[in-house]
Amino acid sequence: MASTKTPTLAHRAQYVALRALIGTLRLAGWRTAGAIGGAIGRLGYSPLGIRRALVEEHLRRCFPEFDEARVREVARASYAHLARVTLEAALLAGDGAQAVFDRFEPCTDWPVVEAALAEGKGVCMVTGHFGNWELAGSYVGARPKAMGSGLEAIVRAQSNPLFENYINRTREELGMIVVPDAEAVRRTPRALKNGLAVAFVMDQGVIGLASTFVPFFGRLAKTPRGPAVFALRFQSPVVFAAAIRQPSGKYKLTLERVPVQPTGDREYDVDMIVAAYTATLERFVRATPEQYFWQHRRWKHAQPEGTSWPPARTVVAAAD
Repeated sequence: MASTKTPTLAHRAQYVALRALIGTLRLAGWRTAGAIGGAIGRLGYSPLGIRRALVEEHLRRCFPEFDEARVREVARASYAHLARVTLEAALLAGDGAQAVFDRFEPCTDWPVVEAALAEGKGVCMVTGHFGNWELAGSYVGARPKAMGSGLEAIVRAQSNPLFENYINRTREELGMIVVPDAEAVRRTPRALKNGLAVAFVMDQGVIGLASTFVPFFGRLAKTPRGPAVFALRFQSPVVFAAAIRQPSGKYKLTLERVPVQPTGDREYDVDMIVAAYTATLERFVRATPEQYFWQHRRWKHAQPEGTSWPPARTVVAAAD
């Protein structure tokens, strides 16, 4: 889906520079390109110091057991990882499904997705800005395409419309159906009714997006509730996905079913599902913190007055 935003001169200059960099890195090969990306990313930590204080503060608060040397080590590695995954996403264009599969170790969790799809009620797939979320979507999108179904990916608009169009074309080439977040409410119900999987990146609170505050590293964080709402409404399974970089340089796609246990109290049930997939993300981040997007202001939104956890549950009296 092409962006309707008119690119500025600055957008065009950025895009030309990016395409030139991508062309050069293609000649270098996937592994070398990743290493170059990591080196570029480390410059963001030092000497440039882009959001360095924010990243280190996040790590201190989320991992109080870390000493300062460990905080700096993980922070530096997170910059390298972010640049690496950004370039890897840009390098996907024109590679095809097999090239994507070749960048993964064997996926032993794939039966989780097959079992969820077999229920015939669609699947709400959730992930966070962890590991290589773009490559995870490409892998999942390419596999269902071979099975005659597909993956609808809910995406946010990017600041540069030329790069946005480039990324969206790549997503579509690999089996994803790109859905702007503004159209999610209209299009997700149809996709789930048709038995498709719908992917959501759910760890950034956005103004105007239906959200709830749930625990994330011990603090309440504004978190999108759309996947939980759709899962309850259509009785769709929820599956958490994460593509985690391995020592081999390849990724491992991990897939887990997220519990959905309706009690009859809709608001309470939504909150508990959001908390469950957020807790799953936190568990993975704790294991591999350098692969998380700490540069985002995850706790910038003030929670509404009176917000507490766990939420109060409405008890419905039984009829006489």
